[in-house]
Amino acid sequence: MGQEKSLCKPVNTFHEMDKLKSNEEQILIRITGQDRPGLTAAAMEILACYNARILDIGQADIHSTLSLGILIRIDELHSGQVMKELLFKAEELNVNIGFSPISDDEYESWVDHQGKNRYILTVIGRTLSAKQIAAATKIIADQGLNIDFIRRMTGRISIKHPEKNVRSCIEFSLRGNPKNRSLMQSKLMHLASEQEIDFSFQRDDMYRRMRRLICFDMDSTLIQTECIDELAMRAGVGDKVKAITERAMRGEIDFKESFTQRVSLLKGLDVSVMKDIADHLPITEGADRLMSVLKRCGYKIAILSGGFTYFGEQLRRRYGIDYVYANELEIDENGKLTGRYIGDIVDGKRKAELLKLIAQVEQVNLAQTIAVGDGANDLPMISEAGLGIAFHAKPRVKATAQQSINNIGLDGVLYFLGFKDSYLGEQGKL
Repeated sequence: MGQEKSLCKPVNTFHEMDKLKSNEEQILIRITGQDRPGLTAAAMEILACYNARILDIGQADIHSTLSLGILIRIDELHSGQVMKELLFKAEELNVNIGFSPISDDEYESWVDHQGKNRYILTVIGRTLSAKQIAAATKIIADQGLNIDFIRRMTGRISIKHPEKNVRSCIEFSLRGNPKNRSLMQSKLMHLASEQEIDFSFQRDDMYRRMRRLICFDMDSTLIQTECIDELAMRAGVGDKVKAITERAMRGEIDFKESFTQRVSLLKGLDVSVMKDIADHLPITEGADRLMSVLKRCGYKIAILSGGFTYFGEQLRRRYGIDYVYANELEIDENGKLTGRYIGDIVDGKRKAELLKLIAQVEQVNLAQTIAVGDGANDLPMISEAGLGIAFHAKPRVKATAQQSINNIGLDGVLYFLGFKDSYLGEQGKL
């Protein structure tokens, strides 16, 4: 503090503190400048000397530039000396400091508002521009939501090696209540399609921070194909089956009816074809990274598929998946498909039932569940789950789901769950 001698004389007795309470005031201290170790400690040492009470504190650090806010309550007798000593310390540390008085009524207003609902808006893209962020933040501002803080979820992008920049994600912590949540959701989803970015808007509660069970569709979600189409091509009925599949995924015909029609067309196909397809499944971008993180973090993982158990079991072995529910093809004594299936069809209704059943078995609240899928038959489980995500989905699904990923890989789910690259030891590795 230069040549200035501290006049610090702590108030130590309860009698002295009680006597001064009626003459206390609030001061908001703002410190900005080049960050360095010990800066916060230096400020706190001065405040401690005068028994200042910390009512609130927050800090952000962007590229080693510090912004620190401290709201204190202190007796008026010592407030001037505290500010004087902090000014000298700021000069010594080469940072900027400012002070603002906060009235009792202003402070109580903040206290009354702290119970407001909080939400998390996650924005993801291959890259993010000012134009995209401006459009997203305007939508939430129009809804009366205030941004409390912003954090980057992905590592810093490389300018010298742009080929490494495969995703960019920012998370906004919001306070307030949307004026019209459905309208806001609709605008966000429209913006997602228009500007090639993805959104998740979630209530920031304990369930968001404690997801435990995730259920995936398989075909066109975990793998980049429809297995029934692959089988049909080998059977020489690819065009017929694909046409039925597309109608079913768009919700134009009943899934059970379409499934029965398609399976019947596979009659006579040798079962060895299934092994060849299973050995060459095209894994969706980001699936390996997502599954690795989920397993390390103890999530229960399920495949709930309208496809076939044979291929689901292949993925179970690859990723250590806990549950696989799909459809079983009937095979005759000659190793040929009969054109029939065994047991009940896993359709959209069954997927939702299985999600709830597995959650019950695992003693997981439904609010802690996640469902990820792309087709109309995934909508029931997407709607039932605590977090339902449409992944590279058909138009009908995107129009209904509240969260979607259309522009990056399946590991985008991690950012919706609150993971940062730095949590995974991946800071700067895009």
